[in-house]
Amino acid sequence: MELENKVRRYYQLKQKQKEIEGELADLRNDITAHCAEQEVSDWEIGNYRVRIVQQHRKEYDHAKLYDALPDPQLWRLFSKPDSSKIASLLKLKVIADEQIKDAVSHKTVTLLQVDKK
Repeated sequence: MELENKVRRYYQLKQKQKEIEGELADLRNDITAHCAEQEVSDWEIGNYRVRIVQQHRKEYDHAKLYDALPDPQLWRLFSKPDSSKIASLLKLKVIADEQIKDAVSHKTVTLLQVDKK
């Protein structure tokens, strides 16, 4: 397959990907909205089991985190806030929760899981 055909196919697949991701987002929103209205987080419909899972994630404000961690040795460990690296530093007690408390916000993420029975 010559390069122009590969480029054309790549473009076509990226367009399909955008369409599929848009449709998935719409379906996900409809399903999660229905679950919220019915106040259910786990139910079966036809041959499928639907579960809604809430996850709580921390997000770090880059500027506030930089102010909270002025030590350049610590700051070099990550060029942008990386939740897993920060969690490791907290677990190892290299930094303290109190030290970065103003740089953290909590975000709740709703995950949709659909499995076939």
